[in-house]
Amino acid sequence: MAEANLPTSRPPSGRPFSIRSQPGFATLAILCFVLLYAPLLPLVVYSFNAGDSLAYFEGLSWRWYVSAWDNKLVQDAAIRSLILAASASLFATILATMAALGTTRTRSYRGQTLIYALINQPLMVPEIVTAVALLIMFAAIKAATNYHGLAYLIIAHTAFCIPFAYLPIRARLEGMDLSLETAAADLYATPWQAFRRVTLPLMWPGILAGAMLAFVISLDDVVITEFVKSSGQDTLPTYMLGQLRRVITPEVNAISSVLLAISVVVVTIFFFLNRKMR
Repeated sequence: MAEANLPTSRPPSGRPFSIRSQPGFATLAILCFVLLYAPLLPLVVYSFNAGDSLAYFEGLSWRWYVSAWDNKLVQDAAIRSLILAASASLFATILATMAALGTTRTRSYRGQTLIYALINQPLMVPEIVTAVALLIMFAAIKAATNYHGLAYLIIAHTAFCIPFAYLPIRARLEGMDLSLETAAADLYATPWQAFRRVTLPLMWPGILAGAMLAFVISLDDVVITEFVKSSGQDTLPTYMLGQLRRVITPEVNAISSVLLAISVVVVTIFFFLNRKMR
């Protein structure tokens, strides 16, 4: 009789666990989005301010966009930023792709984990430490070669962006099945043919994600650029930093809004390309 009164365990519902069904998930998600994007709204609104103040809105105007467009220093900095970001993204993605292939598409070997840790080490080291190290190294090279061109910035940004490009590419490779590449080898495809016709098309979304991330990281980098650049090599972020140290006008808001729009466009293009490939 006592056993008959014992509570029985509830049978499993059979429904898979979903974080979205947990209490408060929607509220926390909305709060996170508000904290992330709410500060951007005043930035964009005040970029259309007709007055000179950053605190009082005096009407709608394209004044500061026109001012930034006609500013020769802004034009030079914008062109330099795009060239630098495109170059660093290209080189970082190529090197990250080679590193990802070397750490995933091979048999396990001694030191593989160490290589993975070394590639991602710049993500753990404070950026200011990397900037100071690059400053010391490039200062010695500049003294020896008397060359002060943009190549130093490209090398510095490439080195800094490699881990950001490496992570999505590696993640894509780790999620790919080896059976298709094995089948290509069984059909007498050379390693290059198997890579070009099987591996590369499958890993292309990861490459695009890595390139996009490297481009955005390079485009808005301030610390490394500020330490490595020579005179007359301002990018948009360092130009804006210099303006904030002198006179603050809504022109800075206009430039920031343009950078925000570029980032949104890059992410949107990647989203549609990735969906089309899938």
